[in-house]
Amino acid sequence: MYKNLLRPLLFRLDPELAHDFTLDWLSRAGRLPPLLSLLRRIYGDKVPDLPVEVMGITFPVPLGLAAGLDKGACCISALSTFGFGHLELGTVTPQPQPGNPPPRMFRLPEHQAIINRMGFNSAGIRPFLENIANTHKQIPLGINLGKNAKTPIAQAADDYISGLRQLYLYADYFTINISSPNTRNLRDLQSEDALDDLLGQIMNVRQELAEEFRRQVPVAIKIAPDLANDSFGVLAELFIKHKVDAVIATNTTIDHSAVADNDLADEAGGLSGRPLKDRANEVVGLLYRELQGRIPIIGVGGIFSAEDAWQRIVSGAEMVQIYTGFIYNGPAVVKEIVSGLAARVSESGANTLQEAAAIARQEHAANKKQ
Repeated sequence: MYKNLLRPLLFRLDPELAHDFTLDWLSRAGRLPPLLSLLRRIYGDKVPDLPVEVMGITFPVPLGLAAGLDKGACCISALSTFGFGHLELGTVTPQPQPGNPPPRMFRLPEHQAIINRMGFNSAGIRPFLENIANTHKQIPLGINLGKNAKTPIAQAADDYISGLRQLYLYADYFTINISSPNTRNLRDLQSEDALDDLLGQIMNVRQELAEEFRRQVPVAIKIAPDLANDSFGVLAELFIKHKVDAVIATNTTIDHSAVADNDLADEAGGLSGRPLKDRANEVVGLLYRELQGRIPIIGVGGIFSAEDAWQRIVSGAEMVQIYTGFIYNGPAVVKEIVSGLAARVSESGANTLQEAAAIARQEHAANKKQ
């Protein structure tokens, strides 16, 4: 129904207008229990169980919704009916901000891609917190934290720490977003000295909060795909040094060469969707070789199918997230991906996804030696 009816209608609208319309509908649906039950019967109930444990959290399935769709935490109830194993909400900034001026979102259907330069448009933490507090949580919720555009990069840690402190009781895990290309100088935080300082401050505050509330909420770091290949060794050392709980790879890319034939290729912003798949997969592999399983990786970028998800997991991810694939394929893609992964586990003779992935990695390594 989505691909044949809803998507053609939505794709006639301006991308951001379609986005806002969809969120408004999902928000309203979340207040109608009969409609939620119907959505769950159509989608979520058909998704097989395939639990994974990552960051000390048991996720019902290894597929989550990436940050960027529900920035205000207003659609948790409806999105939870589609069968996702978790939702990553945000990016949320401490203070309200409008983001970059429109137009700031562009579809490239022939490439199954999106370019966006939203710029952390956010209503701020207060309404975000109220929305979460007034929602009955059904699956793990991650909260993606960003900094306000007006905050100097030297004081960026203050914004992330503000988010940690105010939302600590409501998150199953946090993501520190230092990789959006649409906030000026944000990616400078991925440099060695800046990242070392930032992680030191954030993880110290996390420890204080863990002691205060007797609950340690995991902290993940989301990185860019545009980093140089020789930088991942240094990054891995810092992640291990500061005991980061997970790495999310990757955010959108500023490399638009894969869509150079499109009239929108020169639009500024981060490119997501199919053109990002190969590079995101490569980054996961590079990180995995450096981390060697000491810190889990969550793979995101260009995942549209079970095969895409499986490739990302074999490359080193413990679980995956989708965003653009969800926009193009609709809610049914959750069942398609999870069912496909469950089939991989069954075919391998393993009991869990992690075991099946380990077998596949060993076979891949053996084949490379031949």
